[in-house]
Amino acid sequence: MSPTPPARRLRLHLPRRMFAQVLLMQVAIAAGVAVLATGLFLAPLSDQLDDQAMRRALSIAQTTAAQPQIAEDLTDTPATAGGPVQREAERIRTATKAEYVVVMDRRGVRWSHPTPGEIGRLVSTDPGQALAGHDVMQIDSGTLGRTARGKVPLRDDEGKIVGAVSVGIAYDSVRARLLHAIPGLFAYAGGALAVGALAAWLISRRVQRQTRDLAFSDISALLAEREAMLHGIREGVVALDRGGRIRLLNDEARRLLGIGDEAAGRSLDEALGEGRTADVLAGRVTGTDLLTVRGQRVLVANRMPTDDGGAVATLRDRTELEQLGRELDSTRGLIDALRAQDHEHANRMHTLLGLLELEMYDDAVEFVGEVVGDHRATAEQVAEKIQDPLLAALLVGKATVAAERGVALSLADRTGLPDRLIDPRGLVTIVGNLVDNALDAAAGTPHARVEVELRAEGRTATLRVRDTGPGIPEEQRELIFTEGWSTKQRPAHRERGIGLPLVRRLAERQGGSATVGEAAGGGAEFTVVLPEALAEALADAELEPALTLPSDPRPQPVAEEESR
Repeated sequence: MSPTPPARRLRLHLPRRMFAQVLLMQVAIAAGVAVLATGLFLAPLSDQLDDQAMRRALSIAQTTAAQPQIAEDLTDTPATAGGPVQREAERIRTATKAEYVVVMDRRGVRWSHPTPGEIGRLVSTDPGQALAGHDVMQIDSGTLGRTARGKVPLRDDEGKIVGAVSVGIAYDSVRARLLHAIPGLFAYAGGALAVGALAAWLISRRVQRQTRDLAFSDISALLAEREAMLHGIREGVVALDRGGRIRLLNDEARRLLGIGDEAAGRSLDEALGEGRTADVLAGRVTGTDLLTVRGQRVLVANRMPTDDGGAVATLRDRTELEQLGRELDSTRGLIDALRAQDHEHANRMHTLLGLLELEMYDDAVEFVGEVVGDHRATAEQVAEKIQDPLLAALLVGKATVAAERGVALSLADRTGLPDRLIDPRGLVTIVGNLVDNALDAAAGTPHARVEVELRAEGRTATLRVRDTGPGIPEEQRELIFTEGWSTKQRPAHRERGIGLPLVRRLAERQGGSATVGEAAGGGAEFTVVLPEALAEALADAELEPALTLPSDPRPQPVAEEESR
C-alpha cells in the first residue's frame, strides 16, 4: 500500500487583484473601527448606569430623611407593619419605583420594609457608616437581591442622628437597560460599517481605474522595470510635473544636458538657463524632432504631455549625425567642384583640340599657358594669404563651386592668416558655413560676388564674409542665430537652421562673437571675432610677409620656386 499523503495545510490566500485587496483591507479597517468604537462605548456604559442608579437611590434616601415627620414618628411610635413610618416609606417607594425604602433606628432595627414580616428585625447589611453621619452609595446584595443602594443618616429637629434611611434600586433593571441599549449600538455600528464598506468600494473602484486593475506585485515589477529601462536606454528622458519642474532625469539626459541630480525639483530655466533647449523641453516651442544645441551637442527633442498636466521629453544626440551631414555637404561640394572642373576642362580641351586642328599652334600654346597660370595663380594666392592648409584647401574648393554657380569668390586685400591656429577644424566649420550661406544668398543676383576677409592681430582672428545678396532685415539679425530658424528649404538628409547657431556657439566657446550687419553696397556682412584663436609660437613681426601682398596677383617665378 502506498503511504497516505500528508494532509494539506489550509492556507489563506489573499486576492491578487489590487481592487479586491484594497477593498478587503478597507472593509477590515472599517469593521475593526466599528467594533473598537462599540467596545469603547460599552465599556464605561455599565459603570455609568451603576453610578446613575446609586445616585438615584441616594437622592431618594436624602429626600426621605429630609422629612422631619419620619424622624419624629421613629422616636414616638413602635416598629409595626401599620405604623406611620411604614406607611410613609411605602408611599415614597411606590412613587419613586424603588426596590425598597427602609427606615431603621440607631440599633439597625427596621421600621419599614416592602415585606412587612421583616419590620422589627435587624437590617442585613452594616448601617454603621450611615449611623455615623456619612452618605453611602454601593452595589450590594441583601434580602431583596442585588441592588444599587443609597444610605443617609436620619436626624431629628435638633440635628441629632436618630436612625438611618436605606433606599435600594434593583440592579437587574440597570442591567436590563444596558442590554436594551446594546442592539441599538450594534445597529449604529452596522450602519457605520455599511457606509464604510460603500466608501471603501468606491475608493477601490477609483484605485482600480487609476492602476488599471494591476496587482501590487505587478506595479512593483513595473517600477523596477521602469528604473532599469530609463537608466539603460541610450536616449535622454526628462519628466516634468504640471508646474514645469523637473521630476525625473535618467543617466543619458544628465549626460546630454550636462546637469546632475540637483536639477530635480527645479524649473527648466533654473536648471538649464534661458534658451532654446529650455523652451523646447517646456513646450514653448512646438513641433516634432526639434533641434537644439546644448554645449557642443546637437540634440533632437520630442515632447509628449501626460494626463496629470506634466510632460515627458526625450532627447537624442544628433552631433555625430550632424557631423556626417556636414561631411556629406563637403563631399557634395567637392563633387560639384570636380564636376565644374570637369565641365570646364572639357570645354578647354575642345578649344585646344580646335586650335590644333586649325594648326594654330602658337595660339594653342598661349591658351594652355593662360589656363595653367590662372589656376596656379588662384591656388597660390590663397595659399600665400591663408597659410593654414585646411582653410586654404577649403577656400580653393569653394572658389571652384562659386565659379560654377556664377558667383565670384575672392579674398579681401587685407587678408592674412598665419599657420598657428589653435582650433583649425572649428574655424573651417565657421568659414564653410558662412561661405555656403553667402553663395546661396548671392547666387542669381546681378554681379554676384562673395568676399572673404581673414585677419590676425596678435592672438585674435577676425573673419568677415560679405555677399551681394538681398541682405538680412534688421529685425531678423538675431533670429537667424536661433536653432531651427531658416529661410531655406530643408534638405533631404538633415535639418536646416543649425549652421549659423553652430557658428555662434563655436565663436562663443573661444570667448568670441558672431554678428551680422549690412555690407557696403548692399548685401550681408557676417563678422566673427575669435580673441584666443592663435597660438603664441610666432612673433608679431613674422606676420608682415603675410599681410604685404604683391601688386600683381599672379605669383612671380621666384615665389613659385620658394612655394614649391
